[in-house]
Order: sequence, then C-alpha cells, then structure tokens
Amino acid sequence: MSSSTTDKARDIYLVGLRNQHAVENQAIELLERQVGRLENYPEMRDRMQRHIEESREQAKRLEELLAAYDTSHSAFKDTMMSIVGNLAALGHSTAPDEVVKNTFANFAFEHYEIASYSSLLTLAELAGDTAAQTALNASLREEKEMAQWIAEHLDATVRRFVERSAAGQTAGV
Repeated sequence: MSSSTTDKARDIYLVGLRNQHAVENQAIELLERQVGRLENYPEMRDRMQRHIEESREQAKRLEELLAAYDTSHSAFKDTMMSIVGNLAALGHSTAPDEVVKNTFANFAFEHYEIASYSSLLTLAELAGDTAAQTALNASLREEKEMAQWIAEHLDATVRRFVERSAAGQTAGV
C-alpha cells in the first residue's frame, strides 16, 4: 500500500475513533436513562448496568488509542451524541410500550456498534496500527455479546410486557 493510502487510512481511522467515542457516550446516556426505569425487568436492568460499565471501558480504550496518536476525542461530538441519546430516551419514555421500543432500539444500536468496531479493525489494519487489534476486538466482542443477550431475551421481554399490560399493570417499565 502506498504511503498516501496509509496516511489517508490513518486520517479516516482517527475520525472513526473519535466518532466511536461519541457513540459510546451516547450509549452510556441511553442505557443510564433506561436502567432507572426497569424495575419490572430486573434481569434486563442488571445486564444493561453491566453494559454501561463495558461502554465506559470501551470509551477508555478509544481514548488510549487516540492518545497513541497524540490526539484526543472530540468534546463537541461527545456532547452532541449525549444530547441525541437523551432525546431518544426521552422520546420512548412517554410511550406505553417503552420497554419494547427501547429493546428494539438497543438491538439496532448494538448492531450499529458492531459494524463500527468491525470497520475500525479494518481501518486500524490499513493504517498500520496493529497494536489496536486487542482493544478493538475486546470492544467488538462485548457489543456482540450484548446484541446476543438482547436477541435471546426479546421473546421474554415482549411476553412480560403483554402479560403486564393484560393485568392492568404498568406495562412500560
């Protein structure tokens, strides 16, 4: 690969790392808002709480990767994505089927992150950043595990939501 191609790959890679850092901040905001409203779904609350901690670790990994290039995350992007995360969570909080809508959104969001980390792995390779493979693969594995957990619990979540609704209980959370 030519030097100019490697340089361009590195530029795109650094933007991708900054973008993913902002996405992790958005994930933390979304999940923190949801966790506080899941008293009727304790296993989901516990798994999401664990994923908040994973997301914080992912953000730290991204900060370390950026620091290796003597750069940092974008405070502006982080702030904007946090605002978007808060608005999305607020939008679902008024819906009577909040838990179901959040589950769908979380499943899609996890797959977005899977695609992002997969792309970052490719960009790291193209940029010659072999040291990043371990950190990016760890984050990718965590995102895949969360997506798998949501997939495995989707049926039970919808069933519990319907049962609670039929019993006249708070159905959303």
